[in-house]
Amino acid sequence: MKAKTLRVVIPLAVMAVIAVGFYLNTGVGTLSAIGWADVSLLCPLGALAAMLASKSIVPQAVISLVIAVAAIVVLGRAFCAWVCPVPIVSKLRGLFSKGKTTGSGEDAGGAVGAATATTSDAAVAPLSASEKALLSKGSGCASCREKRGAVDSRHFVLGGALLSAAIFGFPVFCLVCPIGLTFATILLVMLLFSNGDVTWSVVVIPALLLVEVVFFRKWCSKLCPLSAFMSLIGKANRTFRPAVDESACLETSKGATCGTCATVCTEGIDPRHPELGANWSECTKCRACVEACPAHAISLPLLPRKRSSEGTPALDSVDEVAQQR
Repeated sequence: MKAKTLRVVIPLAVMAVIAVGFYLNTGVGTLSAIGWADVSLLCPLGALAAMLASKSIVPQAVISLVIAVAAIVVLGRAFCAWVCPVPIVSKLRGLFSKGKTTGSGEDAGGAVGAATATTSDAAVAPLSASEKALLSKGSGCASCREKRGAVDSRHFVLGGALLSAAIFGFPVFCLVCPIGLTFATILLVMLLFSNGDVTWSVVVIPALLLVEVVFFRKWCSKLCPLSAFMSLIGKANRTFRPAVDESACLETSKGATCGTCATVCTEGIDPRHPELGANWSECTKCRACVEACPAHAISLPLLPRKRSSEGTPALDSVDEVAQQR
């Protein structure tokens, strides 16, 4: 099963498990407060906001933060691609596009097929002298996206969410968090059909969710404070990063132009030329670049490969050097 399909199946499975928990009243909680019996974990952003709101150290929040930070250091922003329900709900915007492509770039999977299909022709074009010069200076055509800065609008939203919690005495952002609104909508729909409970919340909460993820098309890349929090902690992440096999990459093995891996990355990362794109801390481990590479030159190893000073993988023996020649 391809990663694109799994990125849909896994969040739906998580939502299904939580919905069953609602129905059976097992107390499993939601992604905002995962729990079982007396054990529960808060969303890291919610944990921070809760402590700022109470202006005290909350043991449960501290434990949740420690666990969340450890997970982010190991997995980076994998939650965004593999668990978060927002990208799934965002697919509803297709109902409002009247069959036209949105071009928003939020769904990595949608670009993979098109990029791979066009690369087969583009990849055979040899690099010109000017293109090689540009690449050597760190400004090649392999990544045409605007490089995301160290601080962007998401970080300002993060600061605002934490500041508002401290000022008003409760986690204000939690009232409009699309993750929480998603599960609130699931619960309200279940109550509507099981008990016939009809309140204004049945209309208001789903409407607010639709406004956020359907009409604010850049929610994940421009507004989400949770992704901003994970990107800050993710600067310490060194595992499961896309690694390029230089011997297989079309650019190095055949002197051809490609850039497919940079094209399909919704976070603006250029795996082939990391210095040209967004920081590795933005990587969601979605595997879009792995599956899109026409030469199958990209993998997601546990630990980063050692690289020589020239930027190519370090060779471990004289025999390997001879094979390269």
